[in-house]
Order: sequence, then C-alpha cells, then structure tokens
Amino acid sequence: MDRRTFLWATAGGLLAAPLAVGAQQVKTKRIGVLTAGSTEPFRQSLLELGYVEGQNVALEVRETEGKSERLDEFAFELARLKVDVIVAMYPAAVFSARRASATIPIVMVNTPDPIDLGLVVSLARPGGNITGTTSLSVDLSLKQLDLLKEAVPQASRIAVVWNPDNPWHPVTVKGLQGRGRSLGVQLHFLPVRGPDEFDKAYQAVLTKRAQGILVLADPMTFAHRRQLARLAVKHGLPAMGSLRDYAEAGSPMSYWADGTDLVRRAASYVDKILKGAKPGDLPIEQPTKFELVINLKTAKALGLTIPQSLLQRADQVIE
Repeated sequence: MDRRTFLWATAGGLLAAPLAVGAQQVKTKRIGVLTAGSTEPFRQSLLELGYVEGQNVALEVRETEGKSERLDEFAFELARLKVDVIVAMYPAAVFSARRASATIPIVMVNTPDPIDLGLVVSLARPGGNITGTTSLSVDLSLKQLDLLKEAVPQASRIAVVWNPDNPWHPVTVKGLQGRGRSLGVQLHFLPVRGPDEFDKAYQAVLTKRAQGILVLADPMTFAHRRQLARLAVKHGLPAMGSLRDYAEAGSPMSYWADGTDLVRRAASYVDKILKGAKPGDLPIEQPTKFELVINLKTAKALGLTIPQSLLQRADQVIE
C-alpha cells in the first residue's frame, strides 16, 4: 500500500466511526397504538416532542372503530411486534394490552379510576407496566347529569344509554343512581351493546316518557355519535354527550375532560419511557382541563332554550 492509499484509508476509517455512532443514536422506536378513532392529535404531539415518523419513530396503529371484540387480537399482535410502548386510548384497550404483555410499557389515555379497575396499586406510584392519565369518568358523568338537568330544568325523567361491556359503566350507573335521587330525577338505564340496538333503545326512551338522554362515554357510542345525535333530534330529545365530538356531531351538549390535553400528556409519557423511565415510577395524572360545548343550532331545532348561565360557561358554542 503506497502512502497516499494509506492516508485515504485512515481518513475514511476516522470518518466512518462517528457516522456509526450517530446511526446508533437515531435508532427508530416503535410505538403501538390501540384506538377507536383518529390518531392525528397524538401524532402532532409526538412531532412537537421531536419524534418524526419514518426517521426516529414508527407507529403501529390498530384502530377498532368501536368494535372492541378485536382488541385482544390487536394487542397481542403489537406484543409480537415487540413495540417499545403501547398507547391504549380507552379502558378496554388498556385491559387488552395488559393481557398481551406484562413487560411492555402501557400508557393509558382517558381511563377511569385505574385503582378501582385493578390496573394499578396507586396513582402516585402505579407499579407494574401501566401509567398514563385517568379521566375520573364517574365524576364527569355525574357532572354531565347536573348540566343536562340545568339545561332542561323541567326534566323529571332522564334516560341513560350505557354499554354493559364497558368495564367502568356499571360503577358509573351506580353513581348516577344516587345523583339522580339527589336531583329529584328518575333515571331509566338503557343497556346498548351496538348500533343495531339504538332504535330499540330510543323507542324505550319514548315509552318511559324521558325528557332528556345522557350517553355515557364509550368507544362504540363515539364511533356512532352522529347516528345517536340524529335519533335524539328525530325523537325531540335533548342529549348530553362526553367528548366535544358528540356536540360537533349534532348533540345539543357535551362535557368531558379536554381530549386533546389528555393525548398531549400521553405523548409526554411516551417520551419519558422511550428515554428510559419506568412506567411504574411515573405518577398517573388527573385531568385539569374540561370542555363544555353547546350546539346551539341543534338546541334551537329541538325548541330547547339553553340558559344564559350555561352559555356563559361554555368553552365553545356552535351556532
């Protein structure tokens, strides 16, 4: 080897070493997502944290579209792919992810009291492989009933649509029974497992002569929120939904924790875990932002006059 060849070879080796180190530093992380709807807010939150799909992160999204019977299948598929973390966007998804793996970190979003559900040992130090945010869903559902009664003060009978397959709904039903008594409202609970039961449920609402309807938060009702809103208007019933999407789909009112904020915080958990934090050491956060959305257009179509006190407190009024 002549001197010139030796120098080029030496220089090439020196240059190759830093490049190899850099390649190791930008190793692509894989995030599994179990969801019933759009992942755009989550993707945007990741981008703001410096995660660019196709460069340093890959998303494995499994969307159920409200069909929870496929959750276990999807969760086990993500476990086989050995993703670095699983983001479970609703309660049933958390249970499926836990069944699929006891070691892959799980970040839950919009999940009711995880202690009561047996998912964690405490909010401060959850232990195990699950952390994330809790929506305090029972308390929020009680507040929804309060707001519906305020919007329809003459209502003495209100129907509640709930899903027996949802793990937190039975607890919420029990809580609502007590709140209904304190408000002097008779509640009629209508179990619904799928959209094919909607018409029957709304006929029951008419039979019970209900003057309003509360739809409990659920991936299935979320996926079919427009159909539920149309049925409520068809039967002249003021309806209360959870996430703002229900009001945007045509329900007169919605009230829930700010979904965008919960997703943003979930992304921050993912960031911490990918940087080495253990999920069991990350405290579970409770919601701090809430949204009351009023669809005034639908309310007027129903002949419902929304009290000024509610309009002034609304985060958004849809004209």
